[in-house]
Amino acid sequence: MRDPYFPKAGNGGYDVGHYALTLDYTPATRRLTGTAVITARATRDLPAFDLDLAGLHVDSVTVEGEDARWNRAGQELTVRPHDDLTRGETFRTTVRYSGTPRTLTDPDGSEEGWLPTADGALALGEPVGSMAWFPGNHHPSDKAAYDITVTVPKGLQAVSNGELAEQSTKGGRTAYHWHTGQPMASHVATVAIGHYAITRGTGPHGLPLLTAVDPTQAEASAKVLAKLPEILDWEEYNFGPYPFSSAGAIVDRPHDAGYALETQNRPVFPADQLDTSILVHELAHQWYGDSVTPRSWRDMWLAEGFTTYAEWLYQEDHGGPTAQETFTRLYEGDREDIWAFPPAKQSDAAHISGSPVYERGAMVLHKIRQKTGDDTFYAILQGWAAAHRHATASTADFTAFVEKKAPDQDFGGIWKDWLYGDGKPDHP
Repeated sequence: MRDPYFPKAGNGGYDVGHYALTLDYTPATRRLTGTAVITARATRDLPAFDLDLAGLHVDSVTVEGEDARWNRAGQELTVRPHDDLTRGETFRTTVRYSGTPRTLTDPDGSEEGWLPTADGALALGEPVGSMAWFPGNHHPSDKAAYDITVTVPKGLQAVSNGELAEQSTKGGRTAYHWHTGQPMASHVATVAIGHYAITRGTGPHGLPLLTAVDPTQAEASAKVLAKLPEILDWEEYNFGPYPFSSAGAIVDRPHDAGYALETQNRPVFPADQLDTSILVHELAHQWYGDSVTPRSWRDMWLAEGFTTYAEWLYQEDHGGPTAQETFTRLYEGDREDIWAFPPAKQSDAAHISGSPVYERGAMVLHKIRQKTGDDTFYAILQGWAAAHRHATASTADFTAFVEKKAPDQDFGGIWKDWLYGDGKPDHP
């Protein structure tokens, strides 16, 4: 699909089912050698297809074991298979590549892609940074299973999504194989390389937990991370069953990345930003954003508005202000940035993560709660997470879902004034 804010991201004509990424990285030289095996199904006849890849040197491309012709233009790697692909055909593309992966700068000025750190690297992908370290269909509408194997100098760890399937050391280098069985959008794939203190535990109903913390930040982060099981239990009660097979967190030094990110299974946090609210927020993304993924970047509020409201609900249940009090404070306050644009129609790519997407998105949910009452509202929250589990969804899908769940209510005013309307609504 063509994204309204990132028209070059993602490619039509095929649907990826699985990525097998084999990476070898040496922090001292910052050199990455990679092989990506991409298994996909053609959704139309394909004489050629595109993959997103920023930088790096392509060494070879094969499709179904046959050498393929290819060329590059900007972030597009165009592949021409030896034989045309037919609609419905499943095919396997292997790209071998190498070089120094780039750190990309988003339209909003934040950095993503491959971020070198003092002792390794951190790969963060939202919105399009994953193309800095592997070729793929880098758009949230195309999710896939992953196997990521990372080889690093012995003594370093490599942490990724899912579960550690295998670890082996040979010739002074250690390989870590991580398996993600549930579908994952590429922007929430991660690799964290460096020295980490690894802690394993269990959460609700035996859910495996794994945290990886930079040793210099272990003591400072311990108190907040100890709340992981309790927060997950609270979120399951409110949002429904946890959607993945493991959970946890990655905590790096304060300046390795300037923001937290909802990487699947275990979100990434800079140590100086780790507190209870941000942990609630990023864990709630496992339901809203990672399992139910926005179909395009215009639908970003379906992730950030929901997880911001999760913070409000957690505060309400744990001795803080009620969600109504938080709503009223924001509505009556003097922050103009909240009303800069509608949450479902950001002004441009630089604002896909702007305040209206978060706070005003949460206010949309509170307006729905006011209208329906708590019983129906929580049925909407849980039903939405269940109906689109491991899939993607649009704003239109959500409004239709709400109207179906509460057919006796008129939501037209909420959609018009709060979701799509310009400026501050006249009435709270």
